[in-house]
Amino acid sequence: MKTWIFTLSALLLMTGCTPYEPEPEPTKVVKKEVKKAKKHKKHKKYAAVPPPPKKKIKLKEVEDKNFSSDYMYPETDKKSKKKVEEKVSTVESTEASPASTMTNTECITMIGQEKFDKYTQMLGSEAGAVKKCAMLKAL
Repeated sequence: MKTWIFTLSALLLMTGCTPYEPEPEPTKVVKKEVKKAKKHKKHKKYAAVPPPPKKKIKLKEVEDKNFSSDYMYPETDKKSKKKVEEKVSTVESTEASPASTMTNTECITMIGQEKFDKYTQMLGSEAGAVKKCAMLKAL
């Protein structure tokens, strides 16, 4: 009895583990008839043009009063020289005027000793604090 059970279980195990490959069926070639269209539809490439407006529009004349050929066609040499000269002159004038007009005592009286010491510590020197006072005075 034990041998029959063992044999049956072994056969079931073998049949379950073997791959099942059915025989391939021969394929039948079926030709389909393709009906050709008698009329070819033309595809439109462009949309329809809209109808002209009902109201007649009069165009306005444009006057160009502010045309400047220097603005439209600038020469790079002139422009760059002007910028450099302007920057140099403005830097010299702003540095010379506040420093010469403000002194330490005026600055201390204006903002107080504590703030003057604070600005001196932040900016690294008394000259920096004096410049800060000059800027505050200008505001």
